[in-house]
Amino acid sequence: MTTRTPPPTPRARGRRRAPTRMARAAGRAAALQRPRVLLALLLLLALTCVLLLDGYLRAEVGGDERVRTGASASDVPDEVLDGGPILSFPGGQATTVSVPDKTIVLTFDDGPDPTWTPRVLEILEKYDVPGTFFLVGSMVSRHPGIVRDMVEQGNEVGVHTFTHVDLSFQSRARVTREIEQTQLALAGAAGITTTLFRAPYSSQTDAVDDYSWPVYQSLGEDGYTSVFVDTDSDDWKRPGASKIVEWATPEDDEGASVLFHDAGGERSQTIAALPKYIEKMKAAGYTFTTVSGAMAEQRPQQPGGSGGGLRAAHHEATGATLYEGRALIAAVAVAEWTVPALSAGLVVVGVAVLGRFAMMLVLARRHHRQRNRRRFSWGPPVTGPVSVIVPAYNEKECIEATLRSLAGSTHPIEIIVVDDGSTDGTAEIAESLGLPGVRVVRQANAGKPAALDNGVRHARYDVVVMMDGDTVFEPDTVRHLVQPFADPAVGAVAGNAKVGNRRTLIGAWQHIEYVMGFNLDRRMYDLLRCMPTIPGAIGAFRREAVLQAGGMSDDTLAEDTDITIALHRAGWRVVYEEHARAWTEAPGSLGQLWSQRYRWSYGTMQALWKHRRSLTDRGPSGRFGRVGMPLVVLFQVVTPVFAPLIDVFTVYSMLFVDFRAALLAWLAVLGVQLVCAAYAFRLDREKYRYLLMMPLQQLAYRQMMYLVLIHSCVTALTGGRLRWQKLKRTGEVGTPAGTTGAG
Repeated sequence: MTTRTPPPTPRARGRRRAPTRMARAAGRAAALQRPRVLLALLLLLALTCVLLLDGYLRAEVGGDERVRTGASASDVPDEVLDGGPILSFPGGQATTVSVPDKTIVLTFDDGPDPTWTPRVLEILEKYDVPGTFFLVGSMVSRHPGIVRDMVEQGNEVGVHTFTHVDLSFQSRARVTREIEQTQLALAGAAGITTTLFRAPYSSQTDAVDDYSWPVYQSLGEDGYTSVFVDTDSDDWKRPGASKIVEWATPEDDEGASVLFHDAGGERSQTIAALPKYIEKMKAAGYTFTTVSGAMAEQRPQQPGGSGGGLRAAHHEATGATLYEGRALIAAVAVAEWTVPALSAGLVVVGVAVLGRFAMMLVLARRHHRQRNRRRFSWGPPVTGPVSVIVPAYNEKECIEATLRSLAGSTHPIEIIVVDDGSTDGTAEIAESLGLPGVRVVRQANAGKPAALDNGVRHARYDVVVMMDGDTVFEPDTVRHLVQPFADPAVGAVAGNAKVGNRRTLIGAWQHIEYVMGFNLDRRMYDLLRCMPTIPGAIGAFRREAVLQAGGMSDDTLAEDTDITIALHRAGWRVVYEEHARAWTEAPGSLGQLWSQRYRWSYGTMQALWKHRRSLTDRGPSGRFGRVGMPLVVLFQVVTPVFAPLIDVFTVYSMLFVDFRAALLAWLAVLGVQLVCAAYAFRLDREKYRYLLMMPLQQLAYRQMMYLVLIHSCVTALTGGRLRWQKLKRTGEVGTPAGTTGAG
């Protein structure tokens, strides 16, 4: 029997042109989505860049801290090995300069540090003593204000590389990058660049060897002055303030370049020793100067030496260097704010996710035991016939298997196939099967909600079952699905959707997701009486309840979530029937999967926004707003966005923090998920072999779902609307007998 519905709008006229209009609409929709996908990818790229930048700032990347013993110095000139601590290359010739007698050049390495450097500056200012600070570029970019104060106070600064790496074993490109990045950081922080350089892990000139000499030569050719030490306080050993003062004191009234540290560890002993040292040296008749000041005293007439005072090495940053430096400081400021904020959020999300797993396990066990007791009953058996509505749009590959599975139902049903303007002969295939109790209702293409509403209008019975045109029911599915209607408070029932095409990798991933996520969730929400979604693949409704809620709305892309929330708000109870199983064909490609999940996630956001006033509903109808809405927002919107950051931060920690600890933490989280998944598989009597794919699912599949959700969030923020999207089907899911073997 075929029923033709009159065209509901003028658009239905001229059906031969409809595919063209649909194609144009689909093209426009795709064109609108491309910028949103691009924006979502750009957001992910920006987050990745922020994490990489933060990791680069906080850890030595590819650093080599080897201690060289007995290294050859055959290529190093004797006048350098035996010369003063200040090495430059005027005219390409290596020249050293010593600090004048009775003069101290106070130098500090490894800063700036937010705790110790300001205290060093206070001491220097109190005693009116200048210092020369060799700064680590990553620290400069993180604490630019300290460097600005340092320069304004009259101190001199030099380059100590960007990541405190031993340059002796690095490529020329790496050496150049370390110097240039530090100069950019100085430009952004204080508006200057410098010609002074001190290599990490260096000491006196007699320690220069054949590994490090080419670095000093190269930097000298670029105009840099390398600074070594005469006297090392060894304050990093923390021997006590008196020892630090003793070790930093030069002999026989000689001048000295003296090394202290204002960062790199706990420096309280340095802070205690520094005033005593200054007082001691001043009492002995010493004066204090900077590296440039010492060079000016020794070579007042030589270009690059004096003439410029205590800070002749400083040059004003201009042009691209200044603006790039400011951009670097700004980027680091973003990273400095973003990473701690994400870390804190991750802790909250981690606790929420683990709490959700615990709650799902407890409530799922309780639900299973409650519903599978021998004496459990919804009431008198429901034996009356029901209407099964099958909305179909171009389902020629699947419609026969779907209808034949329904024809084998052990419960009396009428089957209403609503053909939504198919162009592939779906309606003709349904009619040609000659199955009893099947009616085909044709309508111009109007979307799935309109097709379902049309089916409800044509339904003869009080209970309607809704399914997808690519879904296959088992013989007892409908009988199990309608039993909860023995309870007059029940307005709708969610069935147990199973992935039929699970033999592929993508199918197996979705199979794990369906069993673990969707069905465990539904057990939990059932007991809490706030189930948010009846799956489109298998759900049953009281016809009265659907009409009372206003029918299947096309206001959102998730009409199933929309109607479910509407039923809650109308005071109906929604339950889950685990024994009513339906086999559906999951998307078989990443593109199709993206399209489906994008529609689901964006549609869910639309439905939640549409029913936001449920938060203020009172009485039984307000239970969803009080309990369900917060849970859905937290677990289906907020935590899915942040949960994949567990993986992102794992990689971040492996690269920049502690590889072993990060790996163990990730494996612990995976272990918790495996326990939950294994229990879910046990409840659904599924084979455990699919769980072997779960680690890979966490690495690849979940990240894709993360991008989909970002895409949805971007669409929600920018606005947009999609048509009912048709996924490509293969008809792989056949009769129930063929699909049960897949378990």
